[in-house]
Amino acid sequence: QKQLVEPGGGLVQPGGSLRLSCAASGFTLEHYAIGWLRQAPGKGREGVSCINSIGGNTNYADSVKGRVTISRDNAKNLVNLEMHSLKPEDTAVYYCNAVRIVRGTRFVYWGQGTQVTVSS
Repeated sequence: QKQLVEPGGGLVQPGGSLRLSCAASGFTLEHYAIGWLRQAPGKGREGVSCINSIGGNTNYADSVKGRVTISRDNAKNLVNLEMHSLKPEDTAVYYCNAVRIVRGTRFVYWGQGTQVTVSS
């Protein structure tokens, strides 16, 4: 069974750091573009960062640029999201997704989400 899980959420103080992981079972993440999105209470889901499957090009939302790094750990079949200088407005449920297009067919998998709370 193909699934994604996102360990690593939790409570952190403003200015603190947290590492989220997007771990796959049943398929190889290296072949997929990976995105991290978040949804704060009462708001829509927004993109945070993504990394493509070829070349490792990355992209970041303006709201997190300079504070967040996305990277692959292919040996462990996961993608990490390192977050620093966290702010209360970073509080949200964070989701990862994996996307791959094979011969015109789009395969998409979503994790169940992990809560990140930035509060003193």
